[in-house]
Amino acid sequence: MAIVVQRKPLTWLEKTYLPQILGGMKITLKNMFRPKVTLEYPEERPVIPDNYRGVPTLVKDPNGREKCVSCQLCEFVCPPKAIRIWPGEIPEDAETAHVEKAPEEFEIDMLRCIYCGLCQEVCPEEAIFLQDIFSVTGYTRDEFKYRKEKLYELGGTLPDKHFKWDKKKEAAARGNAH
Repeated sequence: MAIVVQRKPLTWLEKTYLPQILGGMKITLKNMFRPKVTLEYPEERPVIPDNYRGVPTLVKDPNGREKCVSCQLCEFVCPPKAIRIWPGEIPEDAETAHVEKAPEEFEIDMLRCIYCGLCQEVCPEEAIFLQDIFSVTGYTRDEFKYRKEKLYELGGTLPDKHFKWDKKKEAAARGNAH
């Protein structure tokens, strides 16, 4: 059964729609004299907050060594499974031979990445960081698969708080001396 709603009849002024037109013009005039809030991107860049979660990248220690030891925790914790790691062996004659292993291949699919930051939180070596890069572009799907070289290029070198590998190297040298 239909319910009929009784409406109050419009006055003569309301029938002309002048109050509504004047109200809309008032809002338009008020906004015309407001300061601009639009950024002219890419000439103007937005202010990025300190806790911004952008593109995940790999970083090296201050001595330029790979910090990633292929533990694959970031791969396991990644909700969309955007990270793929192929562990590799380190030659015994290499300077970093005392480290467990290193990634042979490391790949992050930026089309799948949801920038959650779990990979950074779980990394025991502090090898993966979310940088403040927010503009990721490409023409093909393959360009959005960032491989190890590209990830190191974007990440660069970050200061290391604990110099873990240097301590291991000193401990190994002391162990060989005895």
